Amino acid sequence: MTAPTTATTGDRGPAGYTSPLPTPRPHLGHALASEWTKLTSVRSTMWTLGALVLLVVGIGGTVIVQTRSLDYEQMPFIAPALFGLLVGQLAVMVLGVLTITSEYGTGLVRTTFTAAPDRYRVLTAKYLVFGITAFLTTAGSVCLVGLAASILRDGPGAGHHPPSEWASGLVGSLYVTLLGVLALAVGALVRHSAGGIAVMLGVVTLPPVIGGVLSIWEAVAPVGQVLLQYNAPVAMMELFGMPTNASDPAAGEMAVPGSLSHMTVILLVTGAAVAGSYVVVGRRDV
Repeated sequence: MTAPTTATTGDRGPAGYTSPLPTPRPHLGHALASEWTKLTSVRSTMWTLGALVLLVVGIGGTVIVQTRSLDYEQMPFIAPALFGLLVGQLAVMVLGVLTITSEYGTGLVRTTFTAAPDRYRVLTAKYLVFGITAFLTTAGSVCLVGLAASILRDGPGAGHHPPSEWASGLVGSLYVTLLGVLALAVGALVRHSAGGIAVMLGVVTLPPVIGGVLSIWEAVAPVGQVLLQYNAPVAMMELFGMPTNASDPAAGEMAVPGSLSHMTVILLVTGAAVAGSYVVVGRRDV
């Protein structure tokens, strides 16, 4: 007596069988939901973003308490947030690196790429989820400090403050977010948490130091001046409307050409790193 055979119909399995579970075609929305779950389910996100908010709001609030209304005649209301953000940007960069290197460190990236073989879609979802989260957290903290300063120090001597000041705060928050995106790209390239963080610390802290050293020697002084002009701290000061060598100290207004050049530099560097991450992640083994 022979065993009965079961007729099949391609991928549907036995004849007449239909899976009760929905089988939608994978798309970017699924990858975004997955990356959002990853980002919100680990403690590093809470600690890094919490440190960012605490630094920006805490240091900014301390600066507001130490200032008077007359001080804001020469600087915008969002300026106190800059002092905390100069330190808080490190938290954004650390989170950017950990967003991808933590998966490489634990080996879970193999599970990710097995469940979602389209690596470009996964990487795009990481950039979008991290970028939006970092920007909203940074901009929210900056606006909170600016709102507190405008309420507590908007006295007769505070001067005129156009709405464009708030726009400059958003642009400054975007600059910090791009530093975090750059950190994520560096993490994708090096696949190591400590290495990625070390690279980003060098990107932020070394240009002013190297520029100051090179400015001592006349032969390389022009290179030193470029490094002193184009670095993250100076860029953030100009974007937040603080007077620097490229702005008008008397007016205390943001130098638009200088700010545009800083944004151009960060966009080019970040864009190149992101493009490199797509090439490397798509070609190499896990």
